[in-house]
Amino acid sequence: MNKSFLILVIAGFLIIGLSEVQAQTTQPKLNQVELIKQMLGNWRVDFAKDTTQYWSIEPFGTGITCYAKTVVKNNTISETRELYGYDSKLGKYVVASLEKGKDIEMWVLWFTSNNKYIGIHYTEVSNPDKASLKVEGEIKSPDDVIQTTLISGKAVGSEEFKRIK
Repeated sequence: MNKSFLILVIAGFLIIGLSEVQAQTTQPKLNQVELIKQMLGNWRVDFAKDTTQYWSIEPFGTGITCYAKTVVKNNTISETRELYGYDSKLGKYVVASLEKGKDIEMWVLWFTSNNKYIGIHYTEVSNPDKASLKVEGEIKSPDDVIQTTLISGKAVGSEEFKRIK
């Protein structure tokens, strides 16, 4: 058998095999705009006996707006407004978060599956696996979301969001 022919046959099998491997690892593109709608509504997070955070999340364009306030013993101690806008080139949500009395924070958030999402600081979007601060959320049910905060890859806290009906 001719060596050139044998090399061509082997190369053909490699090309076919590589395309099969690539096809198996390609995941369907998630509809980020539809998935964020799971978060619409009013939510409550109990941090401690006397500390509760309330979230109101409404649709706006291809994104959402959020208003959050933290209440301790019936006194509001912080208020935050957030605007989530979908960036189709990035394939992620860009989030502007402004808490009264603090500088603006910019985040990026995206769904990794139908019920899981990741959020990181905007400055770390080019290398999310190495993000120094990250939140990972899981929608357990339409009325229950668990969000974990990680610093340098280690979980440092977790909150449970319960839908208010």
